[in-house]
Amino acid sequence: MEKKGFLISIEGVDGSGKSTLSHKIKNFLVEKDFDVVVTQEFGGTPLGQRLRQILHEEKELVCDLSEYFLIAADRAQHFEQVVIPALNDKKIVVSDRMGDSSIAYQGYGRGLDIDMIKQVNKWAMQGIEPDLVLYIKLDFHVALERIMLRGGKLTSFETEKELFWKRVSDGYNKLFKDRKNVVEIDGTKSIDELAKAACQIIIDKIILDKP
Repeated sequence: MEKKGFLISIEGVDGSGKSTLSHKIKNFLVEKDFDVVVTQEFGGTPLGQRLRQILHEEKELVCDLSEYFLIAADRAQHFEQVVIPALNDKKIVVSDRMGDSSIAYQGYGRGLDIDMIKQVNKWAMQGIEPDLVLYIKLDFHVALERIMLRGGKLTSFETEKELFWKRVSDGYNKLFKDRKNVVEIDGTKSIDELAKAACQIIIDKIILDKP
């Protein structure tokens, strides 16, 4: 933490509890006197919120490739406006989703060119990678049940058919297999158990990464 901040991405299918976990992590780390920024992709900036609105409210007008480029534009703005300044201020950044989501959703899920997505992600993220990825592994059927129980208006992704969700879930598993910066956590646990496990992983990782 002496030379730079610490970047954490929380990944998983919709309904896995990423947003709630990110705020639980923030509360824990703040109590430990860490300086923390919680953010999200996409929609973590004013521009991102407008792009998110376009995608979710006008999905029928957006082709799969345009969908990815809207998300990539959000990602570029997010890193320039939120992530990089926070890291330069030596803060811990906890983001609900990052570049890996596009590989899972638009790559494996939509069938777009995964190598090209990786290249554009790297450009949008200015070559920065998460120090730690927390992958909430949860069966997509369970995640979909949670989404339906939650009620409210569904996003354009949450209305997708089961086959799409299977491709996304399988994609995450392939993507994160043997990745050194990824730690898998059990999404079937309660949110408090999930947060406890995640926070211990983060503290251990920060200590190990100290010069």
